[in-house]
Amino acid sequence: MRLLLLSGNHDKAATGLMDISDFNPVAGLAALWTRDNLTPKNLEWLRALPHGPMQIDNLPDVQFVHGSPVDEDEYLVTLQDALEPLLTSSVPVTFFGHTHLQGGFCTNHSSTDDYRPVYRTVGQNETRDLPLKEGVRYLINPGSVGQPRDGDWRAAFALFDSDARLVTFCRTPYNLKGAQDRIVAANLPQRLATRLAAGR
Repeated sequence: MRLLLLSGNHDKAATGLMDISDFNPVAGLAALWTRDNLTPKNLEWLRALPHGPMQIDNLPDVQFVHGSPVDEDEYLVTLQDALEPLLTSSVPVTFFGHTHLQGGFCTNHSSTDDYRPVYRTVGQNETRDLPLKEGVRYLINPGSVGQPRDGDWRAAFALFDSDARLVTFCRTPYNLKGAQDRIVAANLPQRLATRLAAGR
């Protein structure tokens, strides 16, 4: 297994590579708290993370980005947002993040779809499969382990089997109260703890 890490907007904000004046006040406070609590070595490591788009040698038709292939800080929330990146991307499969919304978008040039898994078993482990088809272009968001924003508090991630051409979206519960207690103990805004339970 190969580990690939990309820099995100909060990484850049915490390390001073991005101006936090565009962040909402609570997110800005969290970025400053992170900056103040990381060691110089950790900050240096975080600052050195690469930016997307990024590819892995043995996967020439797959790329990884934070926001979109067009702009690493672009939010792909709606089908309209996704249309240009879907049609202009240099590869058929793009994994992205930034929105914290698990799912994604696909097009075969004759129709375009919004693929968002719908979960029903809140509180338990759950998976949904997305087989990748030839001739279809995908923008896939694995979700967020730390702060899902789709109304489901469980950690969200995805597994990609490049041989089987299969993406498996996963949800799993975690120690929500423990995470909330640590946020409060760090004197961070209560809203950051509360929103975890709402998946927002």
